[in-house]
Amino acid sequence: MGRARRWARSRLAGSGIEDGEPLAETLILLISELVTNAVVHTGCPAVLRMLFGGGAIEAQTVRVEVADRSARPPRQRHAGGEDTNGRGLELVAGLSDRWGWRPEGAGKSIWCEVDREQPEEAVCGRGASRGPVATRG
Repeated sequence: MGRARRWARSRLAGSGIEDGEPLAETLILLISELVTNAVVHTGCPAVLRMLFGGGAIEAQTVRVEVADRSARPPRQRHAGGEDTNGRGLELVAGLSDRWGWRPEGAGKSIWCEVDREQPEEAVCGRGASRGPVATRG
């Protein structure tokens, strides 16, 4: 996981998203969850991709994709209060603006997107009313 986080921090800094910025911390947490899920549930290494889209940097969307070798669809569980596992995709759904999965080769790719907020929105934090859209494809 450390290698994935270091790589992601380097890519983020190279695209103008500084370490310690709330967006960077959210993306690092999402990457940690998705990579951990892929490795734990498949027992194999995962492929991490980060894509930057949009026009002006204020409107930029960051897409994280983690591909693994399992064709089995992800299953979002609902962990109980004392459970120590089962919150990964709930966390991804809560922190990202959109997430989903798609078949890729013999396996699958799970992705999430986070929209870079306007500076005045960033002061107030992520809006609770902005729910994720889980899609396949």
